[in-house]
Amino acid sequence: MTFLCVMDSVGIGGAPDADAFFNSGVPDTGANTILHIAQACAEGKADLGRAGPLHVPHLCKMGLGAAVALSDRAAPGLSQEASCVWSVARETSRGKDTPSGHWEIAGLPVDWDWTYFPDPVNSFPQEVIQQVCDIAGVDGVLGNCHAPGTEIIDRLAAEHIKTGRPICYTSADSVFQIAAHEDHFGLDRLYDLCARLAPSLHAQKVGRVIARPFVGEPDIGYTRTVNRKDYAMTPPQPILMNWLQKQGRPVYSIGKIGDIFANQGIDHFVKGSDQDLADALMSHIETCPDGAFVFANFVEFDSVYGHRRDIAGYARALEWFDGVIAKVCDALRDDDVLIITADHGNDPSWVGTDHTREQVPVLTNVPLNQFNHSSGRIVKFSDIAVTIAHLFGISSAQNGDRFL
Repeated sequence: MTFLCVMDSVGIGGAPDADAFFNSGVPDTGANTILHIAQACAEGKADLGRAGPLHVPHLCKMGLGAAVALSDRAAPGLSQEASCVWSVARETSRGKDTPSGHWEIAGLPVDWDWTYFPDPVNSFPQEVIQQVCDIAGVDGVLGNCHAPGTEIIDRLAAEHIKTGRPICYTSADSVFQIAAHEDHFGLDRLYDLCARLAPSLHAQKVGRVIARPFVGEPDIGYTRTVNRKDYAMTPPQPILMNWLQKQGRPVYSIGKIGDIFANQGIDHFVKGSDQDLADALMSHIETCPDGAFVFANFVEFDSVYGHRRDIAGYARALEWFDGVIAKVCDALRDDDVLIITADHGNDPSWVGTDHTREQVPVLTNVPLNQFNHSSGRIVKFSDIAVTIAHLFGISSAQNGDRFL
C-alpha cells in the first residue's frame, strides 16, 4: 500500500516567487512556517501547553530538518541527520491555496488564474449576494468581508441567530465561505445553500464554496464543528486517483481530500477531527487491501493554528503529529510506502492571517540504504504524483521526475 499524508500548511520557506504573494499588503518573502516555529520554541516563546525546543524526532528522521535547511536555512533544534529519502517540493501553480496545492500534488498543475474577492469589505458582487438570499430565502447576509472564520463567528453569531441571515466571508484564497448555526439555521439547509450556489461560482473560477457550521449560544460561546464541507471545482483533467482507479486500485480518502477533488477518483471516505483522522489512518493500515492508495489531509495545523497565528498551538500540533507518525511507521508493513508533504505554508509568525507562499517538505519512510539515487533534491509538487504512479506501475500522462 501507499499512503500520502498532507500536513496542511506545513511549509519550509524558500519559495523563489514569494515576493509575488502577499499578506495584508506585505510580500511573503522570508515566510517559513517550520523555521519560525522552531525559533520561537528555542527562544522559550512557545511554552504554552508544551516546553522547550520543537521536538519532532520522527519527522526529522524522515528528513524534515534536512529539508528546512535545504529550502532556506537550518532550524534550531531540528536534526538534519535523515535516514530516509526526502526532497523539497516547489509549486508551479499560481496560487497558495488548498486546491492549487493539492491538485498539483495529484498531478494537475493549475495553469489559470483563480477568481478572488480582493476587497476587504463589501467583498462580493451584489449578484452573488442576491443569489445567496434567493436560495436561502433570507433578506440579506452578514459579513460580506475578509475575516478569520472563528473571529467572524464570535462577532456575528448572535445577530445570525436573531435574523437568520447566513454569515458570508472570504480570504486571500479563491473561496466563498458561509457560516451558519447547525441548529438555528440547519446543517442540511447550509449544505443545500452551498451546493446550489457552487456551480455559478465555479463557472467564474472561484475554487471553493465552503460550508462552515458551528454550534453554541451567547452564554457559552460558539465553536465550529467537524461538519465542514467543501464544494470544490471538478478537476478538468484526470488526476492521480483517476489513474489508479483505471487500473482497479482502490482509493481511500481521509479528511477533506474528497471535498478538495469534488470526490473525483475516491472510493471510500472518512472525515472528522485530526485525532479521528489519525485513528482512521492506523485503522486503514490494518484493513485496506494490498495495492490500495490512501490519501489523507490533516487540516488543523492550518485551520486551528496557522490562520489564528498561534505559534505555541502549531508547535503542539507538530509534536502530536510526530507521535502519530512514529506509531504509523511502526505499523506499516515492509513494502508499504509512506509519503508526507504539505500544500502551502501558513507561517504563524507572519503578518496577516492568510497562507504564505513556501516550498514544502517531501518525507518518506524509504531507507536511504535502499535507494540508488541521491536524496535531498528540489522537485515539483506534481513529481509526487509521478512518483506514486511509478510505484503502482503506471505511466502517468504528466511529464516529471520521480524521487523513488
